Amino acid sequence: MDLQLKDKVVFVTGGGKGIGSGISLSLAREGAIPVILSRSPITDEFKKDMESITTNYEFIQIDLNDTDKIKGIVDDVAARRGGIYGIVNNAGANDNKDLDTTSWQEFEKSIHGNLTHYYELVHASVDYLRKSKGSILNITSKTALTGQGKTSAYAAAKGAILGLTREWAAALLDDGVRSNCVVVSECWTPLYANWIKTFDDPEARKKVITDKIPLERRFTTIEEIADTAVFVLSPKSSHTTGQWLFVDGGYVHLDRALS
Repeated sequence: MDLQLKDKVVFVTGGGKGIGSGISLSLAREGAIPVILSRSPITDEFKKDMESITTNYEFIQIDLNDTDKIKGIVDDVAARRGGIYGIVNNAGANDNKDLDTTSWQEFEKSIHGNLTHYYELVHASVDYLRKSKGSILNITSKTALTGQGKTSAYAAAKGAILGLTREWAAALLDDGVRSNCVVVSECWTPLYANWIKTFDDPEARKKVITDKIPLERRFTTIEEIADTAVFVLSPKSSHTTGQWLFVDGGYVHLDRALS
């Protein structure tokens, strides 16, 4: 299927690692021009994977906590590339700022790191999105809906992302700009793999988790998240807006007792 993304410029935050890298590579395969914003330098592995598909991409190193720098980058890319079609807000990290031990100052710092750049990237890009009748795709976490018990700040940020997704869909209806969200549950990423290794018996811990994932009792893959994200971002999903899409093997919505 041609997703009609050829030569369309799409920003991807955190687009060089994990789920973000999967989305960047999937966009490239569809002929889009990924513009990756990442705090970490580009890795040789990612560069090799991307350049086996295309050299028509950009990698811009930026700490998105330096939010004031975002607008200048957006305007520069839009001027050089002739506009912007899409935004993929993906960057963030579960920092386990819990209710008992987190001060309000630490809470606000965490919110800034996991939420403010989502807003600012869309805020800085919105006129370009109007011109292109473009698309916004936010990535959020199941913790916004299920809770986790030890991550108040992260859950708050991820819940706000759900709200912004629908607010932006409503705000931009008359402009033909769509806004959707993919909710991630248990996705096997390098970061997740490193976390599993911290347990005394990593394989046993993996089984505890996968036994609670109804469909096929396995982790979601990066590619499954990426392919859904890119389809929903694309013009082929032209009448889909304000949606929260769960690519999670039924983790959030199906009874875990199913067998």
